Amino acid sequence: MKASDADILIIPGYTNSGPGHWQSRWEAKLSTARRVEQAEWTKPVREDWIARIAEEVNASTRPVVLVAHSLGVPSVIHAIPHFRQRVAGAFLVAPPDVANPEIRPKHLMTFGPYPRDPLPFPSITVASRNDPFGTYEHADDIAGSWGSFLVDAGEAGHINADSGHGPWPEGTMVFAQFLSRLSAD
Repeated sequence: MKASDADILIIPGYTNSGPGHWQSRWEAKLSTARRVEQAEWTKPVREDWIARIAEEVNASTRPVVLVAHSLGVPSVIHAIPHFRQRVAGAFLVAPPDVANPEIRPKHLMTFGPYPRDPLPFPSITVASRNDPFGTYEHADDIAGSWGSFLVDAGEAGHINADSGHGPWPEGTMVFAQFLSRLSAD
């Protein structure tokens, strides 16, 4: 599949992805990419975020490729039962451990626990060895339950602009390879 064959939905996490974030850069470069906007970025409500993602998926006219970061990951996973249009695949980056009572702010725990059912579409989960919002072992566990291919990003922090991943060329290459393996049918 080429990027032009898909509706690429950029799904940021808590507080949105700023202009230097790799998600914002990808959105600007990919002609078929659009951001799933949330009404409340700083006080997220799980049901609202899920509904917005499902609304955008269901409004799509081409196969959908989901590109989720951080809190966007559990939002996507919880939204799956509401999808009525075809999702070709999901690129899931830096999944936070939303069941961890140490997570801050505390209201992010309302996005947990993760459903553990196998995903109904191909996926890649990219995780860091030193993400302050979720351990690599946690990412390995949930990716395994979903049947998602796990990519070890090494010591990459939260894989965001603050950890030096604005352009994120390695992520671009992994995403391009993933996209090339998806079916447009």
